[in-house]
Amino acid sequence: MTHAPPSRRSVTLRGRAFKALVLAPEAPLPDWFADLDASLKRSPTLFDGRPLILDIAALGSDPDVLGKVLADLGARRIRILGIEGAAATLAGTTMLDGLALPPLLVNGRPTLGIEIPKDAEPETTSLMIEGSVRSGQSITHPTGDVTVMGSVASGAEILAGGSIHVYGALRGRAIAGAARNPRARIYCRKFEPELLGIDRLVRTAEDMGTTLRGKPVQIWLDSGSIKMATLD
Repeated sequence: MTHAPPSRRSVTLRGRAFKALVLAPEAPLPDWFADLDASLKRSPTLFDGRPLILDIAALGSDPDVLGKVLADLGARRIRILGIEGAAATLAGTTMLDGLALPPLLVNGRPTLGIEIPKDAEPETTSLMIEGSVRSGQSITHPTGDVTVMGSVASGAEILAGGSIHVYGALRGRAIAGAARNPRARIYCRKFEPELLGIDRLVRTAEDMGTTLRGKPVQIWLDSGSIKMATLD
């Protein structure tokens, strides 16, 4: 007696769009990397937990130059998700200097950029958002606190040099203390974040558990680690 082999289900592929930052090196590269280092010194957590795309349109098609740029970024612990603006000569290339080449991307759509503060010691100010921060929005205020009177939606982001206060639900990403301020805190009325960061430390939703979910919570740094507790 024979049995027919069980049918196998096909693999389902789904498209999904994510927001990413774009780094676009320009010649001369030593000057560009010097500017990058100065920016990272002012805002060390700027790239923490962020997907990054490398736009090499201004660098030409020399694979040796691309390999050096990727190596120099890697030395700064900057990981690249994909490469944009690559010449056709790089199509099909998967390795450079023994390292795996990130995927080559096309048809990227530009969005608002993030401005890095120019002064090492910027004037402290506060920013108030009267409503909510919608999905896809990025609020960057590196010179002080950010207060959101509404909620922060999933897929939205707040980056503050000081503390972050959310009077509604926090469902997106909140990074406080981006101006090297370990005393910064995050407060929210309803705790449902995708990612939290203070100074140079970051925690994702997978690391937070579910004990505090939906509750009013405060987040702070203590002895080099992120702490969380209810406000009640």
